[in-house]
Amino acid sequence: MSLPAENLKSLIISLWSHISKRRRIQVIGLIFLMVLAAFAEVISLGALLPFLAVLLSPEKLFSYSRILILFRWMDVQSPGDFLGPMTAIFCFAVIAAGMSRLLMLWAITKFSFGLGADLSVNIYRKILYQPYIFHISRNSSELMSSIAVKTNDVISHIIHPLLLVFSSVFILTAILLLLGLVDIKVTFLTLFGFSLIYLVIVKLTKSQLINNAKNISADSSRLFQSLQEGLGGIKDVLLGASQEVYIDIYRRADLTLRKAQASNLFISSSPRFIIESWGIVLIALIAFSLTSQDSYAGRTVLLLGVFALAAQRMLPILQTIYHSLANMHGNQESLRVIVNLLNQNLPELTIIGKSDLRPMDFNRSIEFEKLSFRYSESSPWVLRDIDLTLGKGERIGFIGTTGCGKSTLIDIVMALLTPTSGLMKIDGIPITEKNFHLWQLNIAHVPQFVYFIDASIAENIAFGVRRDEIDFNKVRSAARQAQISQIIESWEDSYSTQIGERGVKLSGGQRQRVAIARALYKQANVIIFDEATSALDGEMEQAVMSSIEGLSKEITLIMIAHRLTTLKNCTQIIELGNGTIKRIGSYEEIIH
Repeated sequence: MSLPAENLKSLIISLWSHISKRRRIQVIGLIFLMVLAAFAEVISLGALLPFLAVLLSPEKLFSYSRILILFRWMDVQSPGDFLGPMTAIFCFAVIAAGMSRLLMLWAITKFSFGLGADLSVNIYRKILYQPYIFHISRNSSELMSSIAVKTNDVISHIIHPLLLVFSSVFILTAILLLLGLVDIKVTFLTLFGFSLIYLVIVKLTKSQLINNAKNISADSSRLFQSLQEGLGGIKDVLLGASQEVYIDIYRRADLTLRKAQASNLFISSSPRFIIESWGIVLIALIAFSLTSQDSYAGRTVLLLGVFALAAQRMLPILQTIYHSLANMHGNQESLRVIVNLLNQNLPELTIIGKSDLRPMDFNRSIEFEKLSFRYSESSPWVLRDIDLTLGKGERIGFIGTTGCGKSTLIDIVMALLTPTSGLMKIDGIPITEKNFHLWQLNIAHVPQFVYFIDASIAENIAFGVRRDEIDFNKVRSAARQAQISQIIESWEDSYSTQIGERGVKLSGGQRQRVAIARALYKQANVIIFDEATSALDGEMEQAVMSSIEGLSKEITLIMIAHRLTTLKNCTQIIELGNGTIKRIGSYEEIIH
């Protein structure tokens, strides 16, 4: 998918719009902690001056009248008596500063990953609620990568670093303000020296980080696709001895991904070693400057001590800011993908729970009026000017060659696809974006290739129902009607039997009968069989079809089949060809 060219700032602003009110309030709390940590840092640095003064020339403290009042209140008789309390105060200030930063880091980390959970669920919801056309036009491995990998990248390499940048800026600003009060000229030179190095490095590495971001985003999706295709088709991979083909695809994607990640890690970490050596040089220059300006060695030592400790605090902060910004630029593409997924609209009718909705009334007919469909403006018409009425309670069969439009028409009946032109009406009411969910509650679908979850047979029959809400009487009734209850009840764990991933422990015929039981469990008004009995032998197909025919005449059955014998009990059979209706008739009329 082509994504709009947006910079990091605009992407972060767009992401903010998807953050809940509760999380935004928590951000205010984080800012308070950042200010608190910055204040504690200033106090710890500010406590250094009197501490050093006591160490160097404690007798000078008695020349200050305000300090003398404090000494009398504390019952300090000599300068040496104040050394112990001053040391304790300084140590307490340093420990308090460290604890406040630790508290801030804990809060930032907890907030970041809590927000990650919110975003991941929100993206999953947005994807699941997208129309069927969205899902058939996107690679599922790409979507899974976005939910599982790119969301985590955004939290670990965008949100968390961004908060660290803000906290570091607060602390850095507080330190610089304090240093400015001590010596504005030296403070300016220190800031200029450190900033110049980082700005040069940012200028040299920014384009590389953006290119790495694109590679990481693309190759993480390719990794998922390679794993999904190799493991998903393991039977054919083993039979075709094609393991090395999929290993090679995985290797190439993984190697490119690792190279980009390694490049980002080096770029974000390497300035530290330059700055550390430059910091020592800068301290030496400051010492030389102070010594040449002031002959009083005590004052020089005091100022040098303050600036040395400040530099020791500033270097990790500057490195944190740079490392965080480099991480953010290096994962900008993942943020772009996540923001685009979050920006998708939800349908006007968002399903909160099935219990909150009632199926749309269906009493008379399904009608198509001049219905046409194509997948895009550049693709050919799949269906053209379909006029058709399907009565409630009818048994309707669809036949036609591959590509004639049968499956597309069925997808429109199920409101999975929207007609390009024309209408589908239920009892005269057009199906639109506002009511299609309610119509879908009437429908159960039995496809040729059935999806199974790695759970019990009961959970697969009651597909989409929470385990503690399954009606086992309905499960057993549906299994009996689908002619599979005797097999299930002969197993040791009966309806609790685990069927494995994709139903691997079931035979082809058993899978289809479980799928039929799933449709019957739903107790839908319309059941659609899309080649549903193709995996059954003649005798079993006849038994299942006999059970289906025994269902209430209020249920509308729509069947797609290549074998005409499957449709012999249909009230009408519709033959499609080249996207139009070729003929409609009874079973006898069609076979003659």
